[in-house]
Amino acid sequence: MTGTRADWPLYEVFVRPRRGLNHVHVGSLHASDDRMALLAARDLYTRRNEGVSLWVVPSAAITASAPDEQDPFFAPSGDKVYRHPTFYDIPEDVPHI
Repeated sequence: MTGTRADWPLYEVFVRPRRGLNHVHVGSLHASDDRMALLAARDLYTRRNEGVSLWVVPSAAITASAPDEQDPFFAPSGDKVYRHPTFYDIPEDVPHI
């Protein structure tokens, strides 16, 4: 890929701090390709052994809900009461959380 660094695609970086934990978004970076993004993320975000796993995702590949649409986007799930165990009898031998 040619051009300046500003022309390179933007990548979002996710790090898993320890095994068993979820990946967490830690920042963004520009890179010419996927491999360079992974190497740059390693150098920028795990210099002091902060992680055991890295994900780099092109920002253009991420689709997200808009914060201003929060109420209408998530509201339909509120009318599905069957998704919550309020109408079910829980047997005594089932552990409660």
